[in-house]
Amino acid sequence: MQENHHNKIALFVFLVSLVAALFVRQNVQPTWIEQAYLYDTYVNQFDEYAYKYKGAEITITEVVPYDDSPLNQANLNNQKPDLDQQWIVTPDNELKLLKPAFHFGFWSLLPAFLTIAICLLTREPLTALFSGIVVGAVILGQYDLTDAVIIPNLAKEGTAAILLLYLWLLGGLLGIWTKTGAAQAFANYMTEHFVKGPRSAKLVTWMLGILFFQGGTMSTVLVGTTVRPFADKAKVSHEEMSYIVDSTASPIAAVIAFNAWPAYIQALIFVPGVSFLATESDRIAFFFSSIPFSFYGILAVIGTLLLSLNITMFSGRRIREAQHRAATTGQLDKPGAKPLSRQEMHVSEVPEGYRSHVLEFFIPIMTLIFIAVASFIYFGSPKINWAFGIALLMSGVIALAKGMRLHDLIEGFGNGLKNVVFASVILMLAIIIGTLSKQIGGGLYLVSLLGDHLVYWMLPVTLLLLTIIIAFSTGTSWGTYAIAFPLAMPLAWAIAQSQGLANPELYMMICFATVLNGSVFGDQCSPISDTTILSSMTTGCDMMDHVKSQIVPASIAASFAAILWTLLVYYFA
Repeated sequence: MQENHHNKIALFVFLVSLVAALFVRQNVQPTWIEQAYLYDTYVNQFDEYAYKYKGAEITITEVVPYDDSPLNQANLNNQKPDLDQQWIVTPDNELKLLKPAFHFGFWSLLPAFLTIAICLLTREPLTALFSGIVVGAVILGQYDLTDAVIIPNLAKEGTAAILLLYLWLLGGLLGIWTKTGAAQAFANYMTEHFVKGPRSAKLVTWMLGILFFQGGTMSTVLVGTTVRPFADKAKVSHEEMSYIVDSTASPIAAVIAFNAWPAYIQALIFVPGVSFLATESDRIAFFFSSIPFSFYGILAVIGTLLLSLNITMFSGRRIREAQHRAATTGQLDKPGAKPLSRQEMHVSEVPEGYRSHVLEFFIPIMTLIFIAVASFIYFGSPKINWAFGIALLMSGVIALAKGMRLHDLIEGFGNGLKNVVFASVILMLAIIIGTLSKQIGGGLYLVSLLGDHLVYWMLPVTLLLLTIIIAFSTGTSWGTYAIAFPLAMPLAWAIAQSQGLANPELYMMICFATVLNGSVFGDQCSPISDTTILSSMTTGCDMMDHVKSQIVPASIAASFAAILWTLLVYYFA
């Protein structure tokens, strides 16, 4: 009865939101905002401006003075410009790319908030995401969902790569490990030598999360896939495992930042006239100098360590109940839970006469880690598809060499694909709703609410709250960086100068850390985030159980971090 009641409320909320979206489309004029992007440009051998993109040199053919550009804020005048982008040179001789963006005021938040509301009401992420996509498409006037929204987003290189990785490669690898019994052999080995119970299983998971410090989806998938077999054997609740896996992904990447984050973020934090942000090397050095102020990342990792040691005072009621349930009944999920990966995926399907061995798990997983780390060192970013593809191929070759029939191997591969199809569809829809939210300008609207008249000690917490809302609504930390950093850093510098702070560089570091950490927190806790979906999928947890159980300990860590940032700014900036 209660479920039907919630479904009726969700249907009513969707219909009201759909009517509101039609109203916005017909009656609300978008507010246009100038967006400036700084690239690492240079003058090539032909005396032309150029920059590198994916290893290729892109020539800049035309540059105009900033004041003459129709895309600067003064010339936009809330009208849709004729140009999509234009290279300009500022009065300070900085070369930048201007792109116009727009928002619909508070209406820009409607698709994301609708998605989250329906997700909480129905516990059906597929329905919630699709509802948000429909409303977002209506606001943008893209009524043909198939041809105007879904297909163009699926055709993007990044979306295709994610679906290839998480549907074909990850699903196929897990399916082969199930067929060969490699995952179960690994669980047995870990249980015999290292994992003696729930606490040691959680400690091993925490240490693997620290080891895979590249962050985001890579860490989530690697750790979740590796620990699921022995954690289930040790009777660790899925809520605990998904929280540990998720909270040692992006938070640790913000603290141990030997990854792609500094190179990406440095391009977003240039502020004219600020000497310690003048060059690329200055900005990367600034990133690393700010790491000690990543209080949320540090506290989140400490919080998962405490949980791994069965210290649950900061874990929240839901995780304590999950821990008690697993210990007393052996049930790893709540009654009525709907895990994203089916239980069949983790039941042995080894053909008669085939003898499993732990090396069938160890060799592919160590090869996977080696390729991911080596490619990061060599290319500057990890080649995740290479790593998973070679691990998949290696698992298949080992199985065939040991005498498994090709028919059985392909059957295992196919079963693996079937078991992750649902999660992959959710992942695809999450990507689309994130893209629509960015196009509609939800993040831009939130940041535009800020002015430069804030009291200086209130800015860090204000930036924290704004980036949490943006990341939670869009399901992406990197997308939030692209929105927030180019606006937050100049704002922080303006406030530091206008209010005469004694230590403006320290102030800028703290404001930088709040944007970095707020984006991580919002992304980590969002039900439409890829890391939320993948940590639920790989650990076998119901996604909404993961969201609801994780948000309390994560919020406690964020609250302590906010207090520390405010005190530091008030007394030392």
